[in-house]
Amino acid sequence: MGILSGNQQNEPMHYGEIFSAWTHLAGMKSTIATYQIYENHCGDEDLLTIINSLIGLARQEEKQLETLLKENGIALPPSPPERPKASLEDIPAGAKYNDPEIAMAISSDLAAGLIADSKAMGQSTREDIAMMYGQFHTAKAQEAGKLLRLNKEKGWLVVPPLHEKPRELQMN
Repeated sequence: MGILSGNQQNEPMHYGEIFSAWTHLAGMKSTIATYQIYENHCGDEDLLTIINSLIGLARQEEKQLETLLKENGIALPPSPPERPKASLEDIPAGAKYNDPEIAMAISSDLAAGLIADSKAMGQSTREDIAMMYGQFHTAKAQEAGKLLRLNKEKGWLVVPPLHEKPRELQMN
């Protein structure tokens, strides 16, 4: 049997898998802190529900990645401090994120996360790691779909310019 044909957990991680897992974990730790700030700034209950769901999702990913890296003897990235709860009314108007800004930032985060998960899946030689990233990808895609629907319902979606054929081409 070759090195890549036995029990997945007994196989070594290659440098690409290590780098992806370590940077993903660092990103999740930062995401949790950032979304806790968004929680404090959010006034829309539907958006707040998505933020809380995403924090829970990030904590699950954080736990799985920490376990994977620890089991493979890899040092963990530092964690930022937990953000305290704040009252929305205590944040000055000029210093406050508004709900459409929060929704757009999270949409961008989710899009980048989907790409990063796909890349990590594609570079993995360990099937257990590829499957873990597949689960992360699926969960993010579901949350992105919910956020897209919310952005449309609330009128927050900023659409790029739409392309229409010139009239003379439409007649042919």
